[in-house]
Amino acid sequence: MYEQKTKWPEPGDLVMTTIKTVMDYGVYANLDEYNKTGFLHISEISSARIRNIRDFVRENQKLVLKVLRVDYEKGHIDLSLRRVTKRERIEKVKSWKKDRKGEALLYVVAERTGIPRDEAYQKVGTILEENYGLYDGFEKTLKEGITTLTQLNIPEEIAKIILEVVEERIKVKTVKVWGILEIRCSRPNGVRCIQNAFINAKKTHTTKNTKIDFSVIAAPKYRIEVLAENWKQAEEILNKTSETVIANIDHAGGYGTFKREK
Repeated sequence: MYEQKTKWPEPGDLVMTTIKTVMDYGVYANLDEYNKTGFLHISEISSARIRNIRDFVRENQKLVLKVLRVDYEKGHIDLSLRRVTKRERIEKVKSWKKDRKGEALLYVVAERTGIPRDEAYQKVGTILEENYGLYDGFEKTLKEGITTLTQLNIPEEIAKIILEVVEERIKVKTVKVWGILEIRCSRPNGVRCIQNAFINAKKTHTTKNTKIDFSVIAAPKYRIEVLAENWKQAEEILNKTSETVIANIDHAGGYGTFKREK
């Protein structure tokens, strides 16, 4: 973010960098999140013997490096590649990409509200970062609505624009689970009872960012599918919906069973 570029990293921090200058004894790298330059000595590139430094690093390459030391007076930052684990690298890249997505959304908000980017960061970015994380805050707004923002004292006129932007730009990931309901009701209005059982269960258990569908396989068997944001939520809704359908059918004088399909 704009304001972050004036800060310094701390020893032990993982930083996303762009390799700028490769020499025989080491590398100069730009710290993308801080607008500063650090030095990666050849001894901190790999634990293996290095015959040609360019076999390990090259100009314009993106690398996750670890901060070893920071000399604030001289403006020196010492970096390491060999001390970064595979898991640390994966998590840092994931976090960095998420931050870039959050910044891109904030810039769109700034354009639509007509305020400068640094002002948008002050009025929205810092608040979301402190409470949820920037991108996570935008995603939470999509899932839970404008109150996510207004309860943080973000002005309502800006909050409305943020909601518009995230609804346009963020696609909520979903998972799908399904199972088979076997439903019977021998009463004269049995078909209507089954339809009502499905309608009532769907109305009761459908929430924002979830979807419940019923389809006929071959009476008395029906397929129930649930789309939700994660496996736990999807399984809970599938189980509760099937239980509600069966309870409604039992109440109407019929009976039913449910089988989870893998």
